[in-house]
Amino acid sequence: MTTHDTERGIRLSAADTELVLLPDQGGRIASLRVAGTELLRQGEGFGSFVMAPWCGRTAAGRFRNGGISHQLPVDAAPHAIHGTVRHRRWRTARADARSAALVCDLTDPWPYPGRVTQTVELAEDGTGLTLTLGVETHSSSFPAQAGWHPWFRRTLSPGGRGAALAFTADWQEERGEDHLPTGRRITPVPGPWDDCFGMSDGVAVTLTWPDELEVTVNSRSPWVVIYDEMAEAVCVEPQSGPPNGLNTHPRMVTPLEPLEISTTWTWRGLS
Repeated sequence: MTTHDTERGIRLSAADTELVLLPDQGGRIASLRVAGTELLRQGEGFGSFVMAPWCGRTAAGRFRNGGISHQLPVDAAPHAIHGTVRHRRWRTARADARSAALVCDLTDPWPYPGRVTQTVELAEDGTGLTLTLGVETHSSSFPAQAGWHPWFRRTLSPGGRGAALAFTADWQEERGEDHLPTGRRITPVPGPWDDCFGMSDGVAVTLTWPDELEVTVNSRSPWVVIYDEMAEAVCVEPQSGPPNGLNTHPRMVTPLEPLEISTTWTWRGLS
């Protein structure tokens, strides 16, 4: 059954999996429970939120579109971070027992009118989740990015062992002192990380909570940010380009060609 209400959000379920979406809090996934176990860190700003129309940090909050320069609010000084829609109220376009579609308009402080759509769908057997984002323009073309910032819990149960990350990257974006990629691609180095990695064949990252659960995050996009410097959570962030990508890897959204990206999370119990 699906529940619509501003306090409880939209509840989706399939088999032993339950998911809660909060349209009035950035359209974020506030909860993902598998067999009664919560996978996402709880609290305002956590869960899993959408990054759009850019991902990560944009240098000094500035980007150019052709010959026009724009200034975004600097909310992670000295940079702008994670887009604008994570703080906005989204509209529910549709919802049923296992899926929902949400829409958020792009308005000030983003300088170009457009919209972001997010679809969320649980697998019928409850063993996976597919998320899809679209960024569209209502008029002028503009550079954009889109992605997700999930906060997976470091441990799933009292006394449980912490999540282990496994992935093979073709390169790592060298991170400068300003936390932005320098433009150099380096051989991946051991963590802890707050870093962007490139995977030519698409993102594939596995989180394993020994004797409890395994979650694999996939995307056809080649970019992922891994953040594991916090004791309480581990972040695996599929996105359409690297941090500061509005300036270094612009992907133009045009009236004929929106930006689309999807990610699939699958899981299996290990106990």
